[in-house]
Amino acid sequence: MSDDQQPEQSDQLTAPTAVAVLSHVVKSIVDDPELVVVDESHAKGRVRLEVKVGPGDLGRVIGRRGRTAQSIRTVVRAAATRDGAEVDVDFVD
Repeated sequence: MSDDQQPEQSDQLTAPTAVAVLSHVVKSIVDDPELVVVDESHAKGRVRLEVKVGPGDLGRVIGRRGRTAQSIRTVVRAAATRDGAEVDVDFVD
């Protein structure tokens, strides 16, 4: 493998595919897509993605009994396999 194909070290995990998928899905659900912010942080060898949305949109993203949020997490985790990363998705106020 060349240097640019080497897997990244655990302290420098990034998940650009997962972030892109998460941003796209959430922006397509909310009323005000310009207020969607996805923050990426790293802890314990995992990538943590925090999603912030505009006022009134959090309930729409979470869905009834959290079904929409759980579906989003499933899709994003699948996308993260392409990045070679494990991700956790949190929806915050």
